[in-house]
Amino acid sequence: MEGTKQKGLKASVQKLGSFLSSMVMPNIGAFIAWGLITALFIADGYLPNEQLAAMVEPMLKFLLPLLIGYTGGKMVYEQRGAVVGAIATCGVIVGADIPMFIGAMIMGPLGGYCTKQFDAIFKDKVKAGFEMLVNNFSAGIIGMLLAILAYYGVGPVVEFFTHALANGVQAIVTIGLLPIANVLIEPAKILFLNNAINHGILTPLGLEQSAEVGKSVFFLLEANPGPGLGVLLAFTLFGKGSSKSSAPGAVIIHFFGGIHEIYFPYVMMKPMLLLAVIAGGITGTFIFQLFGAGLVAASSPGSILAIIAMSPRGGLIPVLLGVTGAAIASFLVASVILKADRSAEDDLEAAQLAIQSAKSESKGLEEPVAEMADYGALTNVIFACDAGMGSSAMGASVLRNKMKEAGLNIPVTNSAINNLKDDPNTLVVTQEELAVRAKKQAPRSTFVTVGNFMNSPKYDEIVNRFVKGDGDVPADVEEVVVETTVSDVTTFSSVDTIYLVYDANQGSSTMGATLLRNLLKKMDRPLTIENLPIADLKDQKNAIVLTLASTESAAKAQAPNALHMTLDSFVDESAYEKLKEQL
Repeated sequence: MEGTKQKGLKASVQKLGSFLSSMVMPNIGAFIAWGLITALFIADGYLPNEQLAAMVEPMLKFLLPLLIGYTGGKMVYEQRGAVVGAIATCGVIVGADIPMFIGAMIMGPLGGYCTKQFDAIFKDKVKAGFEMLVNNFSAGIIGMLLAILAYYGVGPVVEFFTHALANGVQAIVTIGLLPIANVLIEPAKILFLNNAINHGILTPLGLEQSAEVGKSVFFLLEANPGPGLGVLLAFTLFGKGSSKSSAPGAVIIHFFGGIHEIYFPYVMMKPMLLLAVIAGGITGTFIFQLFGAGLVAASSPGSILAIIAMSPRGGLIPVLLGVTGAAIASFLVASVILKADRSAEDDLEAAQLAIQSAKSESKGLEEPVAEMADYGALTNVIFACDAGMGSSAMGASVLRNKMKEAGLNIPVTNSAINNLKDDPNTLVVTQEELAVRAKKQAPRSTFVTVGNFMNSPKYDEIVNRFVKGDGDVPADVEEVVVETTVSDVTTFSSVDTIYLVYDANQGSSTMGATLLRNLLKKMDRPLTIENLPIADLKDQKNAIVLTLASTESAAKAQAPNALHMTLDSFVDESAYEKLKEQL
Protein backbone atom coordinates (compact mmCIF):
# COMPACT_ATOMS: atom_id res chain seq x y z
CA MET A 1 0.00 0.00 0.00
CA GLU A 2 2.81 2.38 0.92
CA GLY A 3 4.57 1.67 -2.38
CA THR A 4 1.40 2.45 -4.31
CA LYS A 5 1.04 5.77 -2.52
CA GLN A 6 4.65 6.67 -3.33
CA LYS A 7 4.10 5.85 -7.00
CA GLY A 8 0.97 7.99 -7.05
CA LEU A 9 2.81 10.88 -5.42
CA LYS A 10 5.70 10.66 -7.88
CA ALA A 11 3.31 10.56 -10.81
CA SER A 12 1.41 13.58 -9.47
CA VAL A 13 4.59 15.59 -8.96
CA GLN A 14 5.81 14.69 -12.45
CA LYS A 15 2.46 15.58 -14.00
CA LEU A 16 2.33 18.94 -12.18
CA GLY A 17 5.88 19.80 -13.19
CA SER A 18 5.14 18.88 -16.79
CA PHE A 19 1.98 21.01 -16.77
CA LEU A 20 3.84 24.05 -15.42
CA SER A 21 6.72 23.68 -17.87
CA SER A 22 4.24 23.26 -20.75
CA MET A 23 3.06 26.82 -20.13
CA VAL A 24 6.60 28.15 -20.44
CA MET A 25 8.18 25.96 -23.14
CA PRO A 26 6.09 27.20 -26.12
CA ASN A 27 7.04 30.77 -25.20
CA ILE A 28 10.79 30.27 -24.76
CA GLY A 29 11.44 32.36 -27.88
CA ALA A 30 9.85 35.36 -26.17
CA PHE A 31 11.97 34.82 -23.06
CA ILE A 32 15.12 34.65 -25.18
CA ALA A 33 14.11 37.81 -27.05
CA TRP A 34 13.64 39.61 -23.73
CA GLY A 35 16.97 38.25 -22.48
CA LEU A 36 18.85 39.41 -25.58
CA ILE A 37 17.28 42.88 -25.47
CA THR A 38 18.21 43.10 -21.78
CA ALA A 39 21.78 41.87 -22.28
CA LEU A 40 22.40 44.20 -25.20
CA PHE A 41 20.59 47.48 -24.53
CA ILE A 42 20.29 48.21 -20.80
CA ALA A 43 22.69 50.73 -19.30
CA ASP A 44 25.12 47.96 -18.28
CA GLY A 45 24.63 45.99 -21.50
CA TYR A 46 26.94 45.32 -24.42
CA LEU A 47 25.31 48.01 -26.62
CA PRO A 48 23.59 50.49 -24.27
CA ASN A 49 20.57 52.12 -25.92
CA GLU A 50 18.04 54.00 -23.79
CA GLN A 51 15.26 53.86 -26.39
CA LEU A 52 15.51 50.14 -27.06
CA ALA A 53 16.00 49.39 -23.36
CA ALA A 54 12.52 50.85 -22.78
CA MET A 55 11.10 47.54 -24.07
CA VAL A 56 12.60 45.54 -21.20
CA GLU A 57 10.13 46.37 -18.43
CA PRO A 58 6.88 46.13 -20.47
CA MET A 59 7.95 42.78 -21.90
CA LEU A 60 8.82 41.46 -18.45
CA LYS A 61 5.72 42.73 -16.68
CA PHE A 62 3.07 42.32 -19.39
CA LEU A 63 4.12 40.33 -22.46
CA LEU A 64 5.71 37.29 -20.82
CA PRO A 65 3.03 36.71 -18.12
CA LEU A 66 0.25 37.23 -20.69
CA LEU A 67 1.82 34.64 -22.98
CA ILE A 68 2.00 32.17 -20.08
CA GLY A 69 -1.61 32.88 -19.08
CA TYR A 70 -2.80 32.55 -22.69
CA THR A 71 -0.95 29.25 -23.12
CA GLY A 72 -2.24 27.91 -19.80
CA GLY A 73 -5.84 28.71 -20.76
CA LYS A 74 -5.39 27.11 -24.17
CA MET A 75 -4.02 23.92 -22.62
CA VAL A 76 -7.23 23.56 -20.63
CA TYR A 77 -9.86 24.71 -23.16
CA GLU A 78 -8.47 25.63 -26.57
CA GLN A 79 -9.02 29.15 -27.97
CA ARG A 80 -11.86 30.30 -25.69
CA GLY A 81 -9.91 29.20 -22.65
CA ALA A 82 -6.79 30.96 -23.95
CA VAL A 83 -8.59 34.31 -24.33
CA VAL A 84 -10.22 34.15 -20.90
CA GLY A 85 -6.93 33.00 -19.36
CA ALA A 86 -5.16 36.05 -20.80
CA ILE A 87 -7.88 38.40 -19.49
CA ALA A 88 -7.66 36.86 -16.02
CA THR A 89 -3.87 37.11 -16.10
CA CYS A 90 -4.10 40.84 -16.81
CA GLY A 91 -5.86 41.28 -13.47
CA VAL A 92 -3.09 39.57 -11.54
CA ILE A 93 -0.44 41.59 -13.43
CA VAL A 94 -1.99 44.95 -12.58
CA GLY A 95 -2.79 43.85 -9.02
CA ALA A 96 0.86 43.32 -8.08
CA ASP A 97 4.10 45.27 -8.22
CA ILE A 98 6.28 42.35 -9.28
CA PRO A 99 6.35 40.27 -12.49
CA MET A 100 3.48 37.80 -12.16
CA PHE A 101 4.75 34.56 -13.66
CA ILE A 102 3.41 32.39 -10.86
CA GLY A 103 0.14 34.33 -10.91
CA ALA A 104 -0.11 33.72 -14.66
CA MET A 105 0.40 30.00 -14.11
CA ILE A 106 -2.61 30.10 -11.77
CA MET A 107 -4.99 32.43 -13.60
CA GLY A 108 -4.39 31.13 -17.14
CA PRO A 109 -5.53 27.54 -16.46
CA LEU A 110 -8.26 28.83 -14.11
CA GLY A 111 -9.66 30.96 -16.92
CA GLY A 112 -9.72 27.97 -19.26
CA TYR A 113 -11.34 25.76 -16.61
CA CYS A 114 -14.11 28.24 -15.76
CA THR A 115 -14.94 28.72 -19.45
CA LYS A 116 -15.02 24.98 -20.02
CA GLN A 117 -17.39 24.45 -17.09
CA PHE A 118 -19.69 27.25 -18.26
CA ASP A 119 -19.95 25.74 -21.74
CA ALA A 120 -20.62 22.26 -20.33
CA ILE A 121 -23.53 23.60 -18.24
CA PHE A 122 -25.18 25.94 -20.74
CA LYS A 123 -24.45 24.45 -24.18
CA ASP A 124 -27.88 22.73 -24.30
CA LYS A 125 -29.78 25.73 -22.95
CA VAL A 126 -28.94 28.39 -25.56
CA LYS A 127 -31.71 29.26 -28.01
CA ALA A 128 -30.97 28.94 -31.72
CA GLY A 129 -29.52 32.11 -33.17
CA PHE A 130 -28.02 33.30 -29.86
CA GLU A 131 -24.98 31.01 -29.76
CA MET A 132 -22.38 33.55 -30.89
CA LEU A 133 -23.82 36.23 -28.64
CA VAL A 134 -23.66 33.91 -25.62
CA ASN A 135 -20.17 32.67 -26.50
CA ASN A 136 -18.70 36.17 -26.80
CA PHE A 137 -20.40 37.70 -23.79
CA SER A 138 -19.81 34.68 -21.57
CA ALA A 139 -16.07 34.84 -22.32
CA GLY A 140 -16.05 38.58 -21.62
CA ILE A 141 -18.00 38.32 -18.37
CA ILE A 142 -16.04 35.34 -17.04
CA GLY A 143 -12.78 37.06 -17.96
CA MET A 144 -13.87 40.30 -16.27
CA LEU A 145 -14.89 38.52 -13.05
CA LEU A 146 -11.66 36.53 -12.92
CA ALA A 147 -9.59 39.65 -13.61
CA ILE A 148 -11.30 41.42 -10.69
CA LEU A 149 -10.72 38.37 -8.47
CA ALA A 150 -7.09 38.29 -9.55
CA TYR A 151 -6.62 42.02 -8.92
CA TYR A 152 -8.01 42.06 -5.38
CA GLY A 153 -7.34 38.49 -4.24
CA VAL A 154 -4.89 36.36 -6.16
CA GLY A 155 -2.36 39.07 -7.04
CA PRO A 156 -1.66 40.26 -3.48
CA VAL A 157 -1.58 36.68 -2.15
CA VAL A 158 0.86 35.51 -4.83
CA GLU A 159 2.97 38.62 -4.30
CA PHE A 160 3.15 37.90 -0.55
CA PHE A 161 4.20 34.28 -1.05
CA THR A 162 6.63 35.25 -3.82
CA HIS A 163 8.37 37.69 -1.48
CA ALA A 164 8.42 35.06 1.27
CA LEU A 165 9.87 32.49 -1.12
CA ALA A 166 12.42 34.97 -2.42
CA ASN A 167 13.49 35.79 1.14
CA GLY A 168 13.85 32.10 1.93
CA VAL A 169 15.92 31.48 -1.19
CA GLN A 170 18.05 34.52 -0.46
CA ALA A 171 18.70 33.18 3.04
CA ILE A 172 19.88 29.88 1.56
CA VAL A 173 22.14 31.78 -0.85
CA THR A 174 23.50 33.97 1.95
CA ILE A 175 24.58 31.04 4.12
CA GLY A 176 26.07 29.27 1.10
CA LEU A 177 23.74 26.25 0.90
CA LEU A 178 22.51 26.75 -2.67
CA PRO A 179 24.90 24.10 -4.08
CA ILE A 180 23.04 21.48 -2.02
CA ALA A 181 20.08 21.94 -4.40
CA ASN A 182 22.04 19.98 -7.00
CA VAL A 183 21.77 16.87 -4.83
CA LEU A 184 18.11 16.85 -5.91
CA ILE A 185 18.36 18.54 -9.32
CA GLU A 186 20.88 16.19 -10.96
CA PRO A 187 19.08 12.87 -10.20
CA ALA A 188 15.74 14.48 -11.13
CA LYS A 189 17.19 15.49 -14.51
CA ILE A 190 18.24 11.89 -15.18
CA LEU A 191 14.62 10.83 -14.62
CA PHE A 192 13.58 13.22 -17.40
CA LEU A 193 12.24 15.88 -15.05
CA ASN A 194 14.71 18.41 -16.46
CA ASN A 195 12.11 20.54 -18.27
CA ALA A 196 9.72 20.47 -15.33
CA ILE A 197 12.46 21.65 -12.96
CA ASN A 198 14.02 24.25 -15.25
CA HIS A 199 10.96 25.84 -16.82
CA GLY A 200 8.35 25.01 -14.19
CA ILE A 201 10.31 26.11 -11.09
CA LEU A 202 13.71 27.69 -11.72
CA THR A 203 12.79 29.97 -14.65
CA PRO A 204 10.02 31.85 -12.74
CA LEU A 205 12.35 32.26 -9.75
CA GLY A 206 15.16 33.40 -12.01
CA LEU A 207 13.01 36.00 -13.77
CA GLU A 208 11.96 37.49 -10.44
CA GLN A 209 15.62 37.79 -9.38
CA SER A 210 16.80 39.01 -12.78
CA ALA A 211 14.20 41.78 -12.75
CA GLU A 212 15.70 43.07 -9.48
CA VAL A 213 19.45 42.62 -9.94
CA GLY A 214 19.87 42.08 -13.69
CA LYS A 215 20.90 38.42 -13.56
CA SER A 216 20.13 35.19 -11.73
CA VAL A 217 22.05 32.06 -10.82
CA PHE A 218 18.79 30.06 -11.02
CA PHE A 219 19.09 30.05 -14.80
CA LEU A 220 22.32 28.04 -14.39
CA LEU A 221 21.35 25.41 -11.81
CA GLU A 222 19.74 22.99 -14.28
CA ALA A 223 21.10 24.35 -17.57
CA ASN A 224 24.79 23.96 -16.63
CA PRO A 225 26.22 21.52 -19.23
CA GLY A 226 29.33 20.86 -17.13
CA PRO A 227 28.18 17.74 -15.19
CA GLY A 228 27.02 15.94 -18.32
CA LEU A 229 30.12 16.98 -20.24
CA GLY A 230 32.38 15.47 -17.58
CA VAL A 231 30.58 12.11 -17.71
CA LEU A 232 30.72 11.95 -21.51
CA LEU A 233 34.42 12.84 -21.58
CA ALA A 234 35.08 10.07 -19.06
CA PHE A 235 33.26 7.58 -21.29
CA THR A 236 35.28 8.84 -24.27
CA LEU A 237 38.53 7.96 -22.51
CA PHE A 238 37.63 5.08 -20.18
CA GLY A 239 34.36 3.63 -21.49
CA LYS A 240 33.91 0.31 -23.28
CA GLY A 241 32.08 -0.92 -26.32
CA SER A 242 29.22 1.09 -27.78
CA SER A 243 29.25 3.62 -24.95
CA LYS A 244 32.88 4.56 -25.66
CA SER A 245 32.40 4.80 -29.43
CA SER A 246 29.23 6.91 -29.18
CA ALA A 247 30.41 9.27 -26.42
CA PRO A 248 32.45 11.71 -28.61
CA GLY A 249 29.41 12.43 -30.80
CA ALA A 250 27.27 12.79 -27.70
CA VAL A 251 29.73 15.40 -26.36
CA ILE A 252 29.08 17.66 -29.36
CA ILE A 253 25.30 17.19 -29.22
CA HIS A 254 25.19 17.83 -25.47
CA PHE A 255 27.66 20.69 -25.08
CA PHE A 256 27.05 22.65 -28.26
CA GLY A 257 23.58 21.48 -29.21
CA GLY A 258 22.28 21.79 -25.66
CA ILE A 259 20.44 18.43 -25.75
CA HIS A 260 21.16 17.24 -22.20
CA GLU A 261 18.97 14.14 -22.60
CA ILE A 262 21.77 12.60 -24.68
CA TYR A 263 23.86 11.83 -21.59
CA PHE A 264 21.03 10.51 -19.39
CA PRO A 265 21.30 6.88 -20.65
CA TYR A 266 25.04 6.84 -19.93
CA VAL A 267 24.36 7.69 -16.29
CA MET A 268 21.40 5.32 -15.99
CA MET A 269 23.59 2.52 -17.37
CA LYS A 270 25.82 2.85 -14.31
CA PRO A 271 23.80 4.38 -11.42
CA MET A 272 27.01 5.06 -9.49
CA LEU A 273 27.62 7.86 -12.01
CA LEU A 274 24.91 9.83 -10.24
CA LEU A 275 27.68 10.69 -7.79
CA ALA A 276 29.64 12.20 -10.70
CA VAL A 277 26.88 14.49 -11.94
CA ILE A 278 25.96 15.49 -8.37
CA ALA A 279 29.61 16.35 -7.68
CA GLY A 280 29.73 18.36 -10.90
CA GLY A 281 26.49 20.19 -10.11
CA ILE A 282 27.55 21.09 -6.57
CA THR A 283 30.98 22.26 -7.76
CA GLY A 284 29.54 24.37 -10.56
CA THR A 285 26.91 26.03 -8.36
CA PHE A 286 29.52 26.71 -5.65
CA ILE A 287 31.73 28.50 -8.19
CA PHE A 288 28.74 30.40 -9.62
CA GLN A 289 27.84 31.59 -6.15
CA LEU A 290 31.44 32.34 -5.18
CA PHE A 291 32.00 34.65 -8.15
CA GLY A 292 28.47 36.04 -8.41
CA ALA A 293 27.67 34.39 -11.74
CA GLY A 294 24.26 34.52 -13.35
CA LEU A 295 22.38 34.83 -16.64
CA VAL A 296 19.99 37.59 -17.65
CA ALA A 297 17.37 35.10 -18.90
CA ALA A 298 16.73 31.39 -19.31
CA SER A 299 19.13 29.45 -21.52
CA SER A 300 17.13 27.06 -23.67
CA PRO A 301 18.45 24.73 -24.82
CA GLY A 302 21.29 24.37 -22.32
CA SER A 303 24.00 24.85 -24.93
CA ILE A 304 27.24 26.59 -24.02
CA LEU A 305 26.52 28.92 -26.96
CA ALA A 306 23.13 29.92 -25.52
CA ILE A 307 24.64 30.32 -22.07
CA ILE A 308 27.30 32.66 -23.45
CA ALA A 309 24.61 34.66 -25.28
CA MET A 310 22.59 35.07 -22.05
CA SER A 311 25.59 36.10 -19.93
CA PRO A 312 25.55 39.74 -18.76
CA ARG A 313 28.24 42.19 -19.75
CA GLY A 314 31.31 41.55 -17.62
CA GLY A 315 29.81 38.33 -16.26
CA LEU A 316 30.99 35.77 -18.79
CA ILE A 317 34.18 34.64 -17.00
CA PRO A 318 32.38 33.57 -13.75
CA VAL A 319 29.88 31.60 -15.83
CA LEU A 320 32.59 29.80 -17.80
CA LEU A 321 34.53 29.09 -14.60
CA GLY A 322 31.47 27.39 -13.10
CA VAL A 323 30.83 25.29 -16.21
CA THR A 324 34.50 24.28 -16.39
CA GLY A 325 34.68 23.43 -12.69
CA ALA A 326 31.53 21.32 -12.95
CA ALA A 327 32.94 19.41 -15.94
CA ILE A 328 36.27 18.75 -14.17
CA ALA A 329 34.62 17.52 -10.96
CA SER A 330 32.21 15.28 -12.85
CA PHE A 331 34.99 13.93 -15.07
CA LEU A 332 37.24 13.02 -12.12
CA VAL A 333 34.52 11.16 -10.22
CA ALA A 334 33.23 9.41 -13.36
CA SER A 335 36.77 8.38 -14.34
CA VAL A 336 37.32 6.67 -11.00
CA ILE A 337 34.01 4.81 -11.32
CA LEU A 338 34.64 3.70 -14.91
CA LYS A 339 38.23 2.61 -14.22
CA ALA A 340 37.05 0.51 -11.29
CA ASP A 341 34.42 -1.21 -13.43
CA ARG A 342 35.47 -4.76 -14.44
CA SER A 343 32.64 -5.55 -16.87
CA ALA A 344 33.71 -6.66 -20.34
CA GLU A 345 31.60 -4.22 -22.37
CA ASP A 346 29.01 -1.50 -21.92
CA ASP A 347 25.96 -2.25 -24.05
CA LEU A 348 24.03 1.00 -24.01
CA GLU A 349 20.76 -0.33 -25.44
CA ALA A 350 20.74 -3.46 -23.28
CA ALA A 351 21.34 -1.40 -20.16
CA GLN A 352 18.45 0.88 -21.04
CA LEU A 353 16.11 -2.08 -21.40
CA ALA A 354 17.30 -3.55 -18.12
CA ILE A 355 16.43 -0.41 -16.15
CA GLN A 356 13.11 0.29 -17.88
CA SER A 357 11.11 -1.04 -14.93
CA ALA A 358 12.96 1.11 -12.41
CA LYS A 359 12.54 4.24 -14.53
CA SER A 360 8.84 3.56 -15.00
CA GLU A 361 8.35 3.19 -11.26
CA SER A 362 10.07 6.52 -10.65
CA LYS A 363 7.46 8.13 -12.91
CA GLY A 364 4.55 6.36 -11.31
CA LEU A 365 3.88 4.21 -14.41
CA GLU A 366 2.35 0.83 -13.71
CA GLU A 367 1.36 -0.61 -17.09
CA PRO A 368 3.22 -1.34 -20.33
CA VAL A 369 2.27 0.08 -23.69
CA ALA A 370 1.52 -2.48 -26.37
CA GLU A 371 3.11 -1.96 -29.76
CA MET A 372 0.80 -2.65 -32.73
CA ALA A 373 2.16 -4.48 -35.77
CA ASP A 374 0.02 -3.24 -38.68
CA TYR A 375 1.81 -0.38 -40.45
CA GLY A 376 -0.21 -0.47 -43.65
CA ALA A 377 -2.65 2.31 -42.67
CA LEU A 378 -0.10 4.60 -40.98
CA THR A 379 0.50 7.91 -42.76
CA ASN A 380 2.87 9.80 -40.46
CA VAL A 381 5.33 9.40 -37.58
CA ILE A 382 5.57 11.68 -34.53
CA PHE A 383 8.40 11.63 -31.98
CA ALA A 384 6.88 12.65 -28.64
CA CYS A 385 8.71 13.77 -25.52
CA ASP A 386 7.92 15.96 -22.54
CA ALA A 387 8.76 19.29 -24.19
CA GLY A 388 8.48 18.35 -27.86
CA MET A 389 11.94 19.61 -28.78
CA GLY A 390 15.53 18.70 -28.09
CA SER A 391 16.01 14.93 -28.05
CA SER A 392 12.75 14.14 -29.85
CA ALA A 393 13.69 16.55 -32.66
CA MET A 394 17.04 14.83 -33.07
CA GLY A 395 15.43 11.38 -32.98
CA ALA A 396 12.97 12.49 -35.66
CA SER A 397 15.91 13.65 -37.78
CA VAL A 398 17.61 10.25 -37.47
CA LEU A 399 14.49 8.34 -38.55
CA ARG A 400 13.68 10.87 -41.28
CA ASN A 401 17.07 10.23 -42.88
CA LYS A 402 16.55 6.46 -42.68
CA MET A 403 13.13 6.86 -44.31
CA LYS A 404 14.64 8.85 -47.18
CA GLU A 405 17.40 6.27 -47.70
CA ALA A 406 14.70 3.57 -47.97
CA GLY A 407 12.78 5.64 -50.54
CA LEU A 408 9.81 6.21 -48.20
CA ASN A 409 7.75 9.38 -48.25
CA ILE A 410 6.40 9.22 -44.68
CA PRO A 411 6.33 12.56 -42.78
CA VAL A 412 8.36 12.38 -39.55
CA THR A 413 7.88 15.22 -37.04
CA ASN A 414 8.27 15.85 -33.30
CA SER A 415 5.80 17.06 -30.69
CA ALA A 416 5.20 17.51 -26.95
CA ILE A 417 3.12 14.72 -25.44
CA ASN A 418 0.47 17.22 -24.38
CA ASN A 419 0.02 18.25 -28.03
CA LEU A 420 -0.53 14.76 -29.41
CA LYS A 421 -3.84 14.16 -31.20
CA ASP A 422 -5.64 10.84 -31.05
CA ASP A 423 -5.07 9.76 -34.64
CA PRO A 424 -5.32 6.06 -35.62
CA ASN A 425 -3.12 6.74 -38.67
CA THR A 426 -0.15 7.98 -36.62
CA LEU A 427 2.87 6.09 -35.34
CA VAL A 428 4.12 7.64 -32.09
CA VAL A 429 7.74 7.03 -31.06
CA THR A 430 8.41 7.90 -27.42
CA GLN A 431 10.72 7.02 -24.56
CA GLU A 432 9.85 4.09 -22.33
CA GLU A 433 9.25 6.10 -19.18
CA LEU A 434 6.89 8.50 -21.02
CA ALA A 435 4.95 5.86 -22.93
CA VAL A 436 1.89 5.50 -20.69
CA ARG A 437 1.34 9.27 -20.60
CA ALA A 438 1.55 9.41 -24.39
CA LYS A 439 -0.82 6.44 -24.74
CA LYS A 440 -3.43 8.18 -22.61
CA GLN A 441 -3.15 11.27 -24.82
CA ALA A 442 -3.55 9.32 -28.08
CA PRO A 443 -5.01 5.88 -27.28
CA ARG A 444 -5.78 4.95 -30.90
CA SER A 445 -2.32 5.67 -32.27
CA THR A 446 0.33 3.00 -32.83
CA PHE A 447 3.28 3.15 -30.42
CA VAL A 448 6.95 2.25 -30.45
CA THR A 449 9.01 2.88 -27.30
CA VAL A 450 12.77 3.39 -27.27
CA GLY A 451 15.38 3.85 -24.59
CA ASN A 452 17.42 6.45 -26.43
CA PHE A 453 16.06 8.74 -29.16
CA MET A 454 19.50 9.13 -30.70
CA ASN A 455 20.55 5.51 -31.08
CA SER A 456 17.91 2.80 -31.22
CA PRO A 457 17.88 -0.39 -33.33
CA LYS A 458 14.08 -0.07 -33.48
CA TYR A 459 14.41 2.64 -36.15
CA ASP A 460 15.54 0.03 -38.68
CA GLU A 461 12.60 -2.16 -37.65
CA ILE A 462 10.20 0.76 -38.19
CA VAL A 463 11.58 1.39 -41.68
CA ASN A 464 11.34 -2.33 -42.56
CA ARG A 465 7.74 -2.49 -41.33
CA PHE A 466 6.75 0.48 -43.44
CA VAL A 467 8.39 -1.09 -46.48
CA LYS A 468 6.66 -4.45 -45.94
CA GLY A 469 3.35 -2.89 -44.88
CA ASP A 470 3.12 -0.57 -47.91
CA GLY A 471 2.63 2.31 -45.52
CA ASP A 472 4.13 4.78 -47.98
CA VAL A 473 1.72 6.76 -50.17
CA PRO A 474 3.59 8.58 -52.97
CA ALA A 475 2.97 12.31 -53.05
CA ASP A 476 1.66 12.21 -56.63
CA VAL A 477 -0.99 9.54 -55.93
CA GLU A 478 -4.34 10.92 -54.81
CA GLU A 479 -6.09 8.90 -52.14
CA VAL A 480 -9.45 7.48 -53.23
CA VAL A 481 -12.17 8.06 -50.66
CA VAL A 482 -15.40 6.10 -50.93
CA GLU A 483 -18.28 8.51 -50.61
CA THR A 484 -20.75 7.53 -47.93
CA THR A 485 -24.03 9.26 -47.23
CA VAL A 486 -26.53 8.71 -44.48
CA SER A 487 -28.90 6.94 -46.84
CA ASP A 488 -26.25 4.31 -47.63
CA VAL A 489 -26.03 3.18 -44.02
CA THR A 490 -28.29 0.38 -42.79
CA THR A 491 -27.78 0.82 -39.05
CA PHE A 492 -26.87 3.69 -36.75
CA SER A 493 -26.68 1.68 -33.54
CA SER A 494 -22.99 2.43 -32.99
CA VAL A 495 -23.17 6.20 -33.53
CA ASP A 496 -22.57 8.25 -30.38
CA THR A 497 -21.17 11.53 -31.79
CA ILE A 498 -22.32 14.02 -34.42
CA TYR A 499 -19.92 16.67 -35.72
CA LEU A 500 -20.93 19.80 -37.60
CA VAL A 501 -17.72 20.73 -39.39
CA TYR A 502 -16.98 24.22 -40.70
CA ASP A 503 -14.12 25.82 -42.59
CA ALA A 504 -14.45 29.56 -41.91
CA ASN A 505 -18.06 30.29 -40.93
CA GLN A 506 -18.45 29.12 -37.34
CA GLY A 507 -21.70 30.97 -36.66
CA SER A 508 -24.09 28.86 -38.76
CA SER A 509 -22.57 25.58 -37.55
CA THR A 510 -23.06 26.71 -33.95
CA MET A 511 -26.72 27.46 -34.67
CA GLY A 512 -27.06 24.11 -36.45
CA ALA A 513 -25.62 22.27 -33.45
CA THR A 514 -28.20 23.93 -31.21
CA LEU A 515 -31.05 23.07 -33.57
CA LEU A 516 -29.97 19.45 -33.77
CA ARG A 517 -29.42 19.25 -30.03
CA ASN A 518 -32.94 20.53 -29.34
CA LEU A 519 -34.42 18.19 -31.93
CA LEU A 520 -32.75 15.11 -30.46
CA LYS A 521 -33.16 16.14 -26.82
CA LYS A 522 -36.21 13.94 -26.24
CA MET A 523 -34.56 10.85 -27.68
CA ASP A 524 -33.75 8.09 -25.25
CA ARG A 525 -30.23 7.88 -26.62
CA PRO A 526 -27.33 10.05 -25.39
CA LEU A 527 -25.51 11.68 -28.30
CA THR A 528 -22.61 14.15 -28.24
CA ILE A 529 -23.20 16.99 -30.72
CA GLU A 530 -20.32 19.37 -31.44
CA ASN A 531 -19.38 21.96 -34.04
CA LEU A 532 -15.69 22.26 -34.76
CA PRO A 533 -13.20 23.46 -37.41
CA ILE A 534 -12.25 20.89 -40.01
CA ALA A 535 -8.64 20.88 -38.79
CA ASP A 536 -9.79 19.46 -35.43
CA LEU A 537 -11.95 16.69 -36.94
CA LYS A 538 -10.92 13.21 -35.77
CA ASP A 539 -11.46 9.97 -37.63
CA GLN A 540 -14.07 8.04 -35.65
CA LYS A 541 -16.12 5.07 -36.87
CA ASN A 542 -18.88 5.86 -34.37
CA ALA A 543 -19.40 9.43 -35.61
CA ILE A 544 -21.53 11.20 -38.20
CA VAL A 545 -19.91 14.20 -39.88
CA LEU A 546 -22.22 16.93 -41.21
CA THR A 547 -20.63 19.33 -43.71
CA LEU A 548 -21.49 21.83 -46.39
CA ALA A 549 -20.55 21.09 -50.00
CA SER A 550 -17.49 23.35 -49.80
CA THR A 551 -15.87 21.22 -47.08
CA GLU A 552 -17.21 17.79 -48.05
CA SER A 553 -14.04 16.42 -49.73
CA ALA A 554 -11.70 17.71 -47.04
CA ALA A 555 -13.87 16.26 -44.27
CA LYS A 556 -13.96 12.83 -45.93
CA ALA A 557 -10.20 12.87 -46.30
CA GLN A 558 -9.80 13.93 -42.66
CA ALA A 559 -12.21 11.29 -41.29
CA PRO A 560 -12.55 8.48 -43.84
CA ASN A 561 -14.03 5.99 -41.37
CA ALA A 562 -16.86 8.23 -40.20
CA LEU A 563 -20.33 8.48 -41.74
CA HIS A 564 -20.76 11.61 -43.84
CA MET A 565 -23.76 13.76 -44.73
CA THR A 566 -23.66 16.87 -46.89
CA LEU A 567 -26.09 19.72 -46.10
CA ASP A 568 -27.21 22.68 -48.12
CA SER A 569 -27.33 24.75 -44.92
CA PHE A 570 -26.53 24.13 -41.27
CA VAL A 571 -29.81 25.84 -40.27
CA ASP A 572 -32.05 23.66 -42.47
CA GLU A 573 -34.25 21.78 -39.99
CA SER A 574 -35.63 19.41 -42.65
CA ALA A 575 -32.20 17.75 -43.04
CA TYR A 576 -32.04 17.14 -39.31
CA GLU A 577 -35.52 15.59 -39.36
CA LYS A 578 -34.26 13.02 -41.89
CA LEU A 579 -31.24 12.34 -39.72
CA LYS A 580 -33.47 11.85 -36.67
CA GLU A 581 -35.48 9.23 -38.55
CA GLN A 582 -32.30 7.30 -39.32
CA LEU A 583 -31.14 7.49 -35.71
